[in-house]
Amino acid sequence: MIASMTGFARAAGATGPVHWAWEVRSVNGRGLEVRVRVPNGAEAAGEVARTALQKTLTRGQCQLSLSLTKPETAARVRVTEALLAALAEAVARVPVPEGIAPATMDGLLGVRGVIESEEAESAETESLARDLAEGVVRLVADLVEARRAEGRALQEIINGHLGTLIAIIQAAEDCPARKPDAVRAKLAASVASLTEAGTGLDPDRLHQEAVLLAAKADVREELDRLRAHLASAAELIAGGGAIGRRLDFLAQELGREANTLCAKANDITLSRIGLDLKAVVEQFREQVQNVE
Repeated sequence: MIASMTGFARAAGATGPVHWAWEVRSVNGRGLEVRVRVPNGAEAAGEVARTALQKTLTRGQCQLSLSLTKPETAARVRVTEALLAALAEAVARVPVPEGIAPATMDGLLGVRGVIESEEAESAETESLARDLAEGVVRLVADLVEARRAEGRALQEIINGHLGTLIAIIQAAEDCPARKPDAVRAKLAASVASLTEAGTGLDPDRLHQEAVLLAAKADVREELDRLRAHLASAAELIAGGGAIGRRLDFLAQELGREANTLCAKANDITLSRIGLDLKAVVEQFREQVQNVE
């Protein structure tokens, strides 16, 4: 089964009062690119998530984000009692000059180092880090499944294009203008019109040149290569895996052969078939560019 590069996944939970949520979006990309956006202090969790995606995915541009929501908590205050006592003792020993008010408790508490505040809770506790890591496991698994589900739908569309291309190639194969009798009749008419025009050209020479041009205009090789490319594409899809780059290469080759067929077509019916072929090849290429 093939996988698409398009997908979305979300994993959320709560660790104590902290609510968290991982989200990841992936879209088409030539290679694998993972961009991470996490709150300050959660960089380690972000790297864990980045590594997990890089180990699991092959292609695609991924936007990964983490949101943390926690209630406002009052800061805990700690008084350095030894320092406060030393200050009070020193103030008691030192005589106060006239005109200066004696030290008060609120003044002593304002001295740097007497009062220290600390966060009541740390945003990066051990339990939170563990829960975030477990959330990453769920997130990556859900993203993989989302991309596979998209891939299943994509595979049906691509297989439909392959079937249409096979039918168009068969139509080119069966085109009446390619039948030997039709080719001979057209060559004969061309040679006859030139000789009857009295141009003085050698009829035998004209016949040889006409046969040569007819050989150059034959699309047998293009049809064979088109069939070979379609068989390779069908084999790749049946095998599954990360085949997007190889399918894209085959789509380019199909387009090249379709262009050559249109250029060599010397009949309006065959030209129309070639144009239909080019249109479906382009649709096929647009779809395979979504494959991982």
